[in-house]
Amino acid sequence: MMQIKRMTIGSLAACLLLASAFAGAKELDAGTVIQASNIDQLASDTFEGHTVESMLPDKLAWQVRNYGLKIKLRHSEPLKLDPQMVAATLKYSKDVHYDPKTNEVTGYRAGIPFPDVGMTDPDAAAKLIWNYYYASPVGQVMDFRKFAYLLIDGKSGLERVQHWLLLRYFMKNRVVAPNSPVEGDGHIFTKTLLFALYPQDIRGLGTFTLRYDSPQLEDSWVYIKSVRRTRRLSGGAWMDPIGGTDQLNDDIEIWNARPSWYKGFKLLGKRWVLAVAHSSFAWNDKGSDNAQQFPTVDLKDKPFWNPVEEWEPRQVYVIETIPPEGHPYSKKIVYMETQIPRMYFAEAYDKNGKFWKWMNFATMPLKGQDGVQTYVSSLGQIVDFKRMHATIFLSNKVWKTDTSIKADDVSLSTLESAGQ
Repeated sequence: MMQIKRMTIGSLAACLLLASAFAGAKELDAGTVIQASNIDQLASDTFEGHTVESMLPDKLAWQVRNYGLKIKLRHSEPLKLDPQMVAATLKYSKDVHYDPKTNEVTGYRAGIPFPDVGMTDPDAAAKLIWNYYYASPVGQVMDFRKFAYLLIDGKSGLERVQHWLLLRYFMKNRVVAPNSPVEGDGHIFTKTLLFALYPQDIRGLGTFTLRYDSPQLEDSWVYIKSVRRTRRLSGGAWMDPIGGTDQLNDDIEIWNARPSWYKGFKLLGKRWVLAVAHSSFAWNDKGSDNAQQFPTVDLKDKPFWNPVEEWEPRQVYVIETIPPEGHPYSKKIVYMETQIPRMYFAEAYDKNGKFWKWMNFATMPLKGQDGVQTYVSSLGQIVDFKRMHATIFLSNKVWKTDTSIKADDVSLSTLESAGQ
């Protein structure tokens, strides 16, 4: 009886302490800025009913406390799939099959392959990653004719500005005629061009990649500027860095690998976080100086790589992914939106299991020329905390997600002519 009495008194005391802690808590206003000077003070306050502390993953809170990150709150808005994507999901998802032994998917044509993934499904993590891989709503063509890379040293600031082009043509998930839902015989999933435009010393440097809709490794070619020739790359090029940046090919839009190339997946849970889900174009190339050209990056204050954005509450899946042996990372933990297949954050760990890189991609709604609602990344932040160095990817207003581009326009000859 004495032990029970002590436990009751102890429980009562704990409840009283908890009640007193929340007595001073309040609902924050939009526009409130969470920063190092007030993060502990605001921890138990709420925004849209969720406490600040509960919406800050450990690595995000760590950056607020130690690396000058400021998080300005905005109210959330829903993210909705385009009706044509919804229709494609209803029509084609019944034909999609997942094999847990091979971590492979067959029968995919268009829409979200696994629209009803339950938290208790033993294959939930893999299916969610496949949803992102096949159906991230970026349109039938990612026509990113111009984007910027900012290379930033955490101690000295902006080192270099580069201009690049990304052109990706999807042969599947084509929700608008013609050639829908699959163009060609279904053997190829995407055709991708990625090459530098500026400065002159790297102009034309880049790759052309054919990715197959099978476990087969992709075929890639690189343009060698010094000899004005292209050469074929090994099938493992998807794990290599892009130029001299901190970003791997596998880190494009956070995830850029066929899921079956990874060794495994684990669903760590579902939670609320603060993320940038309603951003806008990040690069104003008409600006007269860096501050005007790149207003969404804090280039004035150390470590010079923090985003200047508005963050809102978002519910996400947290998924641990295990790369193959030859990959630089031992694991990558991704934070994926629950309303649409988009990723906000990733944590990359080295071979010793130590935290290495942080990736933060800001989502931007963008209407395609065909009227389809798409979502792309307005800003991508890749921070290498070992080197204290970052690469920032920034969008431009020339971007389109459905154009007059044809599959044959995305080719090796296009890469070769870009370097001339």
